Amino acid sequence: MSDKHNRRRRAARAVIGLVALVVGVLGLAAPASAAPPAAPTVSAGYGHTCAIPANGSLWCWGGNFSGVLGDGSTVSNRNSPVRIGDATTWASIDAGTVHNCATRTDGSLWCWGSNFRGQLGDGSTTSRNVPVRVGTATNWANVSAADSHTCAVRTDGTLWCWGFNRSGQLGTGPASYYETAPVRVDTATNWASVTTGFAHTCATRTDGTLWCWGDSTRGQLGVGILSYRATPTQVGTATTWQDVSAGYAFACATRTDGTLWCWGENGYGQLGANITYQTTPAQVGTATTWTGVNAGDNSACAARTDGSLWCWGNNMAAQLGDGTTVNRYAPTRVGTATTWTNDVAMNYHSCGVRADRSLWCWGNNDNGQLGDGTTTQRSAPAQLTLG
Repeated sequence: MSDKHNRRRRAARAVIGLVALVVGVLGLAAPASAAPPAAPTVSAGYGHTCAIPANGSLWCWGGNFSGVLGDGSTVSNRNSPVRIGDATTWASIDAGTVHNCATRTDGSLWCWGSNFRGQLGDGSTTSRNVPVRVGTATNWANVSAADSHTCAVRTDGTLWCWGFNRSGQLGTGPASYYETAPVRVDTATNWASVTTGFAHTCATRTDGTLWCWGDSTRGQLGVGILSYRATPTQVGTATTWQDVSAGYAFACATRTDGTLWCWGENGYGQLGANITYQTTPAQVGTATTWTGVNAGDNSACAARTDGSLWCWGNNMAAQLGDGTTVNRYAPTRVGTATTWTNDVAMNYHSCGVRADRSLWCWGNNDNGQLGDGTTTQRSAPAQLTLG
């Protein structure tokens, strides 16, 4: 689940639709933190996957608890991709544990699946088995879905969150236990991207600063505390943060100098080093060629400028794609391909897009979330065709 936004917000307002189309179709990674975010076209929930191919259609497969597949049903798992509706204007997708949110090229935002804590943002706590529009706004730029809360950035640089707020993960203060519709986070108008963990949230601003809030009992906010913050708190003083991605109780981010940093819980090696939990960002190795990072539940994957893909952390379901089920405390290369993009998603299974727009999945497959027609776990990437 990670994003980047615009170097000049004014220019982005004019081109955001075109950028979303180009990035989604080509699988391109956006440049430094000030540029529009690379729209993710594949996303992995706990037991399901959704993806948007080059034609702008939407497909989901795997477990269907609470109607998370969006095909109008709530009972049957799908071990092959199922198309959701007939629209061809989907731009980006992000999967939470059992809900999804997606943007369209017209800037509208849609969510579906579990809604127990209002995480769909439609003003109710009713689960939905088809996409339901969130309000009437047409300027949504990027969205991140977590376990029970969701946050999104608009093209005017404002940040909005909704859903569960027990740990302050909405960033709106401790007053509300949950919100069923988007609530604005502070008054800043230079938010660039947002990422949601289980009960914490992090976001970048167009000035390259990084901010986190919510649960930090394992150091996952990166601000040096083991407690909570109910409003955005800046992570250090650096102004070179490029993108950030939150996992269950940790987060990882890259900087514009190509370095990679992680913090929070490290029980499975998800910080990319054999260290204890970290309450502030710790650099992962010495490489300066990282282009983006995507955190899963207790694992992470990141691409480098040479197109190689590296994963680390929990590997109990072969979600690291290295042919084993051994946990890794340092980035481990996934095969030998040199065409991976930053469009990679993971949970207990992983899927990624290569430069030729091909889709590959691996890891846990108990609910058919690899989409290959089976429920057989895979320890290495296997190509999947949509449509």
